[in-house]
Amino acid sequence: MAREFDAVSKIALGLPRVEAGTAYGSPAFKVDGKMFACLAVNRSAEPNTLVVRMTFEERDDLIAEEPKTYYLTDHYVDYPCVLVRLARVRHDALRDLLLMGWRFASAAKSRTVAKRKRH
Repeated sequence: MAREFDAVSKIALGLPRVEAGTAYGSPAFKVDGKMFACLAVNRSAEPNTLVVRMTFEERDDLIAEEPKTYYLTDHYVDYPCVLVRLARVRHDALRDLLLMGWRFASAAKSRTVAKRKRH
């Protein structure tokens, strides 16, 4: 598991404005303070699983395309994220996933700022 998470860390920390931190006591990556990826801690997730935030549509597409790599449990269904089996994900796909998560979290911050400016 350490090798797979090292790859996650290297890619995530190479993205702009990203810092390593924790979420729910688990290693996590945040952009502008918003978490976009972390190791899954809920007991419903399989060991060595990464949680990556993204739209529900993106998540559904990934699971439909590669259900052996991407999955969900009941706990995560209502959250805009996908569960990723780190032992199965390709390195190039991991880079794309983390970028999707980074964009999702960055957009969430932009939406919050836009709402504040309107009021």
